[in-house]
Amino acid sequence: MQPKFKLNSLAAGVLALSCGIVQAQEIAAASSVVITGSRIPRASLEGPSPITVLTGEDITKQGYKNVFDALTSQSQNSGFVQGADFGNTFTPSANAISLRGLGPNHTLVLLNGRRMADFPIAYEGTVNFTNLANIPSSIVERIEILNGGASSVYGSDAIAGVVNIILKKQAKGFDINAKAGTTTRGGGGDKRLQFSGGHSWDKLNTVFSVELSERDPLWSADRDFMASRTGVAPSSILSRKNVSTGKFVDPGDTCAALSDLFGGSTIKYTAKAGSYCASPKVGPTYWTTQTKNSSQNVFGSANYELSDSTTLFAEALYGQNRSSNNTRGPSWTSRSATDSYFYNQNTKANEAWTRFISPEEMGGVGRYNRRWDDQVSSLSVGVRGQVPNSTWNYEAGYSASLYKSQNHTQRALANIDSFFLGPKLGVTSGGIAIYAPDPARLAKRLTPEEFNSITGEAVSDDKAWTNTLSLTANGEAFELPAGPVKVAAVAELGKQGFTNRPDERINQGYFNTVTPTEITAGLRKRYAVGVEAGVPIVKGLDATVAGRYDHYSFAGRGDGRFTYNGGVEWRPATQLLVRGNYATSFRAPDMNYIYKARGTGYYSSTTDYYRCAKAGQPLADCDYAGYSPGADYVQTGSKDLRSERGRSAGVGVVWSPSADFDATLDYWKVRIDDLVTNLSADKLLRDESDCRIKGDLTSPTCADAIRRIVRYADNALTRPGEIKTIHVNPINAASTETTGIDISARYTLRTAAYGNFIAKVNASKTLTQESRQFVGDPLNDDKNDLGNGDWRDRINAGLTWNVGDWSSTLFLRRYGKIPRGDGKDWLTPTTLANASVVYKISKATTVSVAVNNLQDRIKRDDTGGWPYYPVGSYSPAGRQVWLELNHHFGG
Repeated sequence: MQPKFKLNSLAAGVLALSCGIVQAQEIAAASSVVITGSRIPRASLEGPSPITVLTGEDITKQGYKNVFDALTSQSQNSGFVQGADFGNTFTPSANAISLRGLGPNHTLVLLNGRRMADFPIAYEGTVNFTNLANIPSSIVERIEILNGGASSVYGSDAIAGVVNIILKKQAKGFDINAKAGTTTRGGGGDKRLQFSGGHSWDKLNTVFSVELSERDPLWSADRDFMASRTGVAPSSILSRKNVSTGKFVDPGDTCAALSDLFGGSTIKYTAKAGSYCASPKVGPTYWTTQTKNSSQNVFGSANYELSDSTTLFAEALYGQNRSSNNTRGPSWTSRSATDSYFYNQNTKANEAWTRFISPEEMGGVGRYNRRWDDQVSSLSVGVRGQVPNSTWNYEAGYSASLYKSQNHTQRALANIDSFFLGPKLGVTSGGIAIYAPDPARLAKRLTPEEFNSITGEAVSDDKAWTNTLSLTANGEAFELPAGPVKVAAVAELGKQGFTNRPDERINQGYFNTVTPTEITAGLRKRYAVGVEAGVPIVKGLDATVAGRYDHYSFAGRGDGRFTYNGGVEWRPATQLLVRGNYATSFRAPDMNYIYKARGTGYYSSTTDYYRCAKAGQPLADCDYAGYSPGADYVQTGSKDLRSERGRSAGVGVVWSPSADFDATLDYWKVRIDDLVTNLSADKLLRDESDCRIKGDLTSPTCADAIRRIVRYADNALTRPGEIKTIHVNPINAASTETTGIDISARYTLRTAAYGNFIAKVNASKTLTQESRQFVGDPLNDDKNDLGNGDWRDRINAGLTWNVGDWSSTLFLRRYGKIPRGDGKDWLTPTTLANASVVYKISKATTVSVAVNNLQDRIKRDDTGGWPYYPVGSYSPAGRQVWLELNHHFGG
């Protein structure tokens, strides 16, 4: 059952935008304080900006696995993101959301109204974001999602919206919760144990939560449809090529001798250029579609009533995560750190040798996993209370948050060339390295000990932190004929920083690479002051206004901006609310954009559109489409980036004729000018192909794209015409703008004999989405762009039946169309169903069974090639079954 709140009609307008400032997290426990709203029963629907409320009970009944799963399933979360289960991503131990498709860095995530440290590794190597993977769900009271811009109240990051995760402030007794589940197709098991509770001693009130969870990986080999690449040439696992002629040297009986590798799939494959040993299972063998994870999270809070009007508070969160995944196996190419070929003294020819090492040779596929050890901690202390003999409340607080991540990556050692080729004998007159290698060495099956002798572990240390000192106050300022004017004020002083420290041995020649690495670090300071007011104009018509000044200091310069917003609530009838809002926003560039000196890496996958077009091959069958690992990139930062300027607006209506029914309809619009964004490699490749094919080498977009895509020469001895590197950097894009509508409704049917039925629906539809990368370029229709993976619309609908000791829920999620993998058409909408049954065994014990993806449906897409499903948009797990037991004692 949804909690009900006592409403204060005048303060609602202010609190709708300032729940963080006035400590809205205490609302559920204190009936004299309101969240939002007026006389309409559903408080969560109130205010000039729409707010979505998700309770801790909703997380269980709707089949969500954790806080992130609940947030990413909301209809407003329309943006495509690379989460922990994306595969080959920069942040496989973290999860983020993208409200309105504007990116993780434009959604402000708060914990109890306070900022948390960014994840220390940038999302996609570009933007900073908040990781949602370390919040114990057992202690969540509710989650509030403020839909729309609110920079002038919450801070300048709140452009697309605000997510405030509000934890419980009181608990009587203790709860122990055990949950376990698996997939009916096999793999990807999950288990979790939670212990939470609290106690009060006169003036002291405490709450705590401990959560332990384990998640098994899901490998591509666990799903038949993607356990092997089909329709394309198998991946090479052993080859010798004469780079002068471009022909492979026949391996003879070598492939037969290695036929048991890669699960017995190794064959001798003959192509136009000759024969080599190959397997269609190389890529799928080294690919986890679900990251393995082990996490331990602890939360505690305490409130001490110093007096009737003063309370001291403290809360702390500590969590540690160990995550591991696998997205590329150990491969070797001769002289890969230089020119990728050598002079073979035995054959008197320039040759390139390659070898892909199998799990059977190194002691199992997990030997080559990457691992992340993360630690997150936060602490908040302060005092809150009421100014004596007044209506004013205040809070003074200090909060600090620290996030550490240590990355363990397997790398080939510097001795790997000599292991396969023997000693280097010198160089030719042209500077080519000379070897006299034994072909038997290349064909030899490795032992785990030999593999360990040529493989090491690089360890990087990354850290991000933030701290904030804040003072807030709110109360009645003066009286108007329609009621008192409520005012809230805030002052903040903060500092944040980050450090990315790669393994120093990389630059010392310990590993088989010559690409230099650098320590990247940055610091910025900020201060902000803001004020807001709720003004009752006449009976039934309230207005809210807010203004805030933010100033950032970074990279030897400063930047500040005043932002403001305003909202209006008109109630022409008791059951009807008409609302509107307008806001400006300001955001300093991400620190990673500012301080990145020179970063290198590779994309998870790349499609070389130009080579496909030149070869006349359709993308679905193109040899150069979706190859993984993808192309290498070089990324640099820019200290000259301008701050972003945003505007948002919305208008809506709320109708609630009774406590059992309400409905909302809201239109929203968000625009960002000078948007800081990294150039899209896929768009650069598409533009380069289009420009080269049509012969346009001089227009601004074409000239820029061709300059950034660096290729090997068409007559190069190795990799002729292939992409060498893609050069990207952040830019201030001219503009991006998106509009849409949100719809929600709730109806409760109460019966005497059959219990209560509660139906809910939430929908979000993007009407327009447009952007322009450079001034002078035509406006791009992102909504209809087949290169844009965002959802165009999403619908969530649920039906809950409560009768006696039973509660059953059916929850449907409809995903709208997204582009196909080949970028030529759309994938059809898909609806997935979750179902749960909760039974109250006794007053203290409940048991529940949940089934996610009731239909066992996996969305397939063969058009873009392996892995034959829309990675990042849908899961290949299939049906998941969960059993959960909760027991309460001691209260």
